[in-house]
Amino acid sequence: MKISDFVEVKNTRLSGRYSKNKVCMGHFIEDYTSGKVDINVSFEELLKHKDDIFDWSYVGHHYKFFFSRMIPEVLIHSKKQDERIIREHYDHKNDLFNWFLGPKMIYTSCYFTDESESLEDAQENKMNLIAQKMQLKPGESLLDIGCGWGTLVAHMAKYYGVETTGVTIAQAGADWGRRQIKEYGVEDKAKIWVKDYRDIPRDKKYDKITCLEMAEHVGIKYFKKFMKQCYDMLADDGLFYIQIAALRERSHLFAKKNREDLVWGLFMNEYIFSGADASMPLNWDLKRIEKVGFEVHSVENIGIHYSITIDRWYQNWLKNKEKVLEKYGERTFRIYEIFLAWSVVIARHGGSTAYQIVCRKNLDNANRTQFIGATNMGETNSFKKTADLMM
Repeated sequence: MKISDFVEVKNTRLSGRYSKNKVCMGHFIEDYTSGKVDINVSFEELLKHKDDIFDWSYVGHHYKFFFSRMIPEVLIHSKKQDERIIREHYDHKNDLFNWFLGPKMIYTSCYFTDESESLEDAQENKMNLIAQKMQLKPGESLLDIGCGWGTLVAHMAKYYGVETTGVTIAQAGADWGRRQIKEYGVEDKAKIWVKDYRDIPRDKKYDKITCLEMAEHVGIKYFKKFMKQCYDMLADDGLFYIQIAALRERSHLFAKKNREDLVWGLFMNEYIFSGADASMPLNWDLKRIEKVGFEVHSVENIGIHYSITIDRWYQNWLKNKEKVLEKYGERTFRIYEIFLAWSVVIARHGGSTAYQIVCRKNLDNANRTQFIGATNMGETNSFKKTADLMM
């Protein structure tokens, strides 16, 4: 088994690179996305042989990106920088994201009760599970920081009767979310603000606060400060839910074991989630969450759910290939093809994962009995389906 079994070289100057058994993944990504090589199988099939045909060494391109772009972005994380990155990535591309996210437009992990469930049903499972972990009650206030296309904001207002406020930098996401709020008939209960998380007014305490896979974009520099902001905005008897992507712990960045995780991470930061540098091992997150005064109630690893979620996204992407090619071209199609197919594998083998974390303020007079008999872990509890909520 060698790389040339799967690759057709279009640029003859690269023939020597692909005459060996393996090629560095960093080189292959550059060659494939620029059209210098093609593959004769699906990317999903190609990755079944990844350890036979790819070398996970860092290449010159990795170092160039790390020092010229990633490090400056990690160190700056200003409002201006974060707004530029987010809007460049999300604005004016609702169709692109819809072609793989599907009609729910939720860019975070689903929760599957059965592997055969549809993407849409599993996303509803996730939202309902969050509502129950958060013990939502009609009339409560919920702040969703990094609300994406507003689906969670609309869902919680309609099916749980809470007063919801979503916050996003992306105007296109806010526009989509406001349409959803209108379609759900909850304009009196739900709203979306277009603003940086640092500009959220501090004159109100929320009963519940959620943050689904947005804290990664806050970055390492401001993560602890952001946790303190969430603490300060939360009512003393409230609950805070954070869902966050993470990389597995490792002894050092240059350890050969599991180096694929970091090669994948560099690809993701360069091509997909620029500026999202706070995907760290779980212990890093929990230490900073606790340091600001939160008590962690429950942590659930949903990495395998993420792998299945992204596989559904990958299949959607392939189904919409012609639409993508027509509007965005071959390079964009291939970048997301790599992202989706490779992320399925990384999440399945534990290189990357996601956690659902529920916290409350660590106060002496906290009512900790509220968790007895409540839904604390999706794996061990049956939770309501949206169809049941509508009855």
